[in-house]
Amino acid sequence: MRYLVKARVKEGQEGALLEAIADGTLGQGSIAGDEYQYDMEQAHRDSQGNVQWVETCFCATPLDEERPYWEKYFDFISVKDAHSRKNCRHENGTDPWACCDCDCTKKLEERLKLTGESFLETLKRKCSS
Repeated sequence: MRYLVKARVKEGQEGALLEAIADGTLGQGSIAGDEYQYDMEQAHRDSQGNVQWVETCFCATPLDEERPYWEKYFDFISVKDAHSRKNCRHENGTDPWACCDCDCTKKLEERLKLTGESFLETLKRKCSS
């Protein structure tokens, strides 16, 4: 299932987050693998400073496995279904693990690009100043 995540970087964690992204340790040890890196490359910051990204998760509870890795750096504002579960082939049982190859993430990420600046670019600027 796809989730639209909205979060704020925790106070004082910007540098540590950027370092974890740069050295590839963000999410290290998670079964989600390098998805954390990809999510941050696709994330966007809105005009209020919130960070949004599309997360793929197969847990019964949204982001159950990923949450501890994210919560080191972020305070979650919301985690919502990115689209109707009845339309998700994984969720409706027609194609288990369909989210791995589904193009709906790309479509959602394209729409997210319209909501603000690249989060990674704004994080790099903030940490370099």
